[in-house]
Amino acid sequence: MIAEFDTSLPSTRQLQSLIKQAKPIELKLLTGDILTGKVMWQDQYSMCLLDESSQQTIIWKQAIAYIKSKN
Repeated sequence: MIAEFDTSLPSTRQLQSLIKQAKPIELKLLTGDILTGKVMWQDQYSMCLLDESSQQTIIWKQAIAYIKSKN
């Protein structure tokens, strides 16, 4: 059985808000790497980050330590 994408989860709604607002974020991976950019899309397992040089990076959600908005 394939898990449904649960849009009622607060984390999902927060990411959707960041996508709609096109707000820049800082994302830290469990490896310690820090990425910055805008979230383009998300699905139940991953998200796409667009950096300032217009490069898209697909990130597995389980690899994320934290996400925070940049001011």
